[in-house]
Amino acid sequence: MATMTPQQVLDLLKKQQYAPVYFLQGEEVYYIDLIIHYLENNLLEESDKIFNLTILYGKEHSIAQAISQSKQYPVGAERQIVIVKEAQDLQDLNRDAGQTLLANYIKMPNPTTILAFGYKHKTLSAKTTLSKVLAENAVLVNAKRLYDNQLPAWISNYVTEKGLHITEKAIFMLQEFIGSDLVRLAKELDKVALNLQRGDKITDNIIQEYVGISKQFNAFELQNAIAARDVYKSNQIIFHLIGNNKSQIAIPLISLLFTFFSKILLLHQARDKSTQALSQALQINAYFVPQYVAAAKQYSISKIVENINHLQEADMQLKGVAYAFVGEEEILKELVFKLLH
Repeated sequence: MATMTPQQVLDLLKKQQYAPVYFLQGEEVYYIDLIIHYLENNLLEESDKIFNLTILYGKEHSIAQAISQSKQYPVGAERQIVIVKEAQDLQDLNRDAGQTLLANYIKMPNPTTILAFGYKHKTLSAKTTLSKVLAENAVLVNAKRLYDNQLPAWISNYVTEKGLHITEKAIFMLQEFIGSDLVRLAKELDKVALNLQRGDKITDNIIQEYVGISKQFNAFELQNAIAARDVYKSNQIIFHLIGNNKSQIAIPLISLLFTFFSKILLLHQARDKSTQALSQALQINAYFVPQYVAAAKQYSISKIVENINHLQEADMQLKGVAYAFVGEEEILKELVFKLLH
């Protein structure tokens, strides 16, 4: 066995090449859920699931219970599936006795059982005996969060698998609005796909319509207005955002603008100002490079550094580190004023 990527595991499962033990761990829960879902729904006939599919939960069960079930034999089927969801909550998995129990089973698993653990948001220490046993005798997956520069390709591939196409601007909007949360990205793209026909193209207008981004007053338009140092439009958008959003918008907005000014700073410092070089340095699609070049003409290096400090200060205010009695609305209004002047 070996450490594999999520895609390698899925490819083998689709070829009906199974392992006796899967340990899926890491920060990117999307891939953990995807593999668990496949194991749960594709390896057994519906009629066999009643006796041969066992779902356990970390908070309610133990390693001992998972192993006890795994040692049993299937009823009227080729195999049984034992899945431990939320395995990070298994109390005895953090104890030597529990880890030893699991390690011993992994070395000599029941060949008619597929045992899978969904261990979310963190990983086992690589120094433990259990981790070494998993790497040598089971399928171990370390599901890492994608880097920002990997998201456009992921979005494009996901859309292609749905039989659709997507524009560069639509990809950019999704990436900036949702970030690297693959679970939410997949959910939003699934929602969009339900309203389109195979072969259709997802545009920025479609994203605005189905993902719930206001066409005139959204974070991207605010970023564009600030980039152009358009005081009137910036104030118009921020007042609209404050007055019409029931959910908190300040933290994601500050994150968006922090990334924006950080990239403009990189652009100022770049020696090679060609579109291709800037696209790589800023980790953005070449389509958007001219917008960042235009923004760099509006802001000097010293002003960019000053604005980054303003954004960090506002972030601390919102998180209660400083000036806790100032409201979110006032913090955002003052922030936009400081960024522009």
